[in-house]
Amino acid sequence: MTDDTAARLRATLARVAAAARRAGRDPAEIALCGVAKQMPAEAIAQAVEAGLAHVGESYVSEAKAKRPALLALLAARRVAPPRWHFVGRLQRNKARAVAEEFDCLHSLDRPELCDALGRHASAAGRTLEVLVQVNVAGEAQKGGAAPQAVGSLLRSCRRWPALRAVGLMTIPPADPDPERSRPVFAALRALRDALRATPEGSGLRELSMGMTADFEVAIEEGATILRVGTAIFGARRPAT
Repeated sequence: MTDDTAARLRATLARVAAAARRAGRDPAEIALCGVAKQMPAEAIAQAVEAGLAHVGESYVSEAKAKRPALLALLAARRVAPPRWHFVGRLQRNKARAVAEEFDCLHSLDRPELCDALGRHASAAGRTLEVLVQVNVAGEAQKGGAAPQAVGSLLRSCRRWPALRAVGLMTIPPADPDPERSRPVFAALRALRDALRATPEGSGLRELSMGMTADFEVAIEEGATILRVGTAIFGARRPAT
């Protein structure tokens, strides 16, 4: 294991804990998901060995290509595999791979994707946790359901016993000032809280929000899952 990987992970976890304490929260209720896009299997194995329990991937083909090597490395080191999260935008023709190989999807944003995931998860005999991606800021170039469409999408999920809708996810507009993300995070929390009073939203507990640049603000606004890449893995490099 490289000292850099372990040190970066420890430093990130310390920042998570400090932000949680400032917000009067228990750090244990916040999951740190290391986004491993373009990271090679060895780097991910090092992070998991250092204590990273959740790993996120953004591309199905990349994840499938490096998963066998990663699992072999972890087995050789007698390290339990992490919980797998798919955090990227998902095409419907890749729904089967996600339903079969991942534990949680963060980017459900349309009914047809819901149906594809439900069908494939059911066929695989698995239960897939899903979070609805919400385009809080209404950015045309980003995926995500409009806030007013989330309730309908959750009702679509309820048709599939193999899907369990557990929360909401958002990506705020890019901005060097993390405080600019705060209104978006607060709006997602308010939407989650309102939906929990409805039958379709009663199971919503997670808020997936906050990345390397703004995760401390996200924690202060109620995040339960952080999607952090650079702070853990350093600069991206091609996966092998």
